[in-house]
Amino acid sequence: MNSFHLQFCASPEWRQTIEETILPRALKGVVLGGTVLEIGPGPGFTTDVLMTRVDHLTAVEVDPDLAEALAARMTGTNVDVVLGDATALEFPDRHFSGAASFNMLHHIEADEDQKRVFAELARVLRPGATLVAVDGIENDATRAFHVDDIYNPIDPDDVRHWLSDAGFSHVDVGVYDMGWVGTATA
Repeated sequence: MNSFHLQFCASPEWRQTIEETILPRALKGVVLGGTVLEIGPGPGFTTDVLMTRVDHLTAVEVDPDLAEALAARMTGTNVDVVLGDATALEFPDRHFSGAASFNMLHHIEADEDQKRVFAELARVLRPGATLVAVDGIENDATRAFHVDDIYNPIDPDDVRHWLSDAGFSHVDVGVYDMGWVGTATA
């Protein structure tokens, strides 16, 4: 991420947006179970909310500095932070009762890698487990915000197809003022 983007993603304003707008909409009626996987937690604002709703949370972060800082902050909690790549998760098949991804998929450069993330999530989720994913929709302001950053937003219609192609069922993708929210069943 560029420095401005990283600074914003660690700001009180973004935390408030996550806690008051994004997560209540995304998690309404969603049951993730007790052993949950979060991909791309960044500074961990979503992790802070998720950890209160599950028995155990595993957060996979690709950025070593962000992973280290989050791991230090989560010491002694029900959260394990793992440095890893969501396109090649190092967990056994059918390991998790639920999974979540909040506003990070657009940071994956190639469409094929985004599809691979969905396939990996389908692989590590138990049958009947729920995935909830949230991200933004392409627009000029967000593209400008990501200057010198990876910015590859996924069209909501593509999300529907890619989740189904990855093996998910009961795919539901809705659009709201900040982007899209998708849920699917493994």
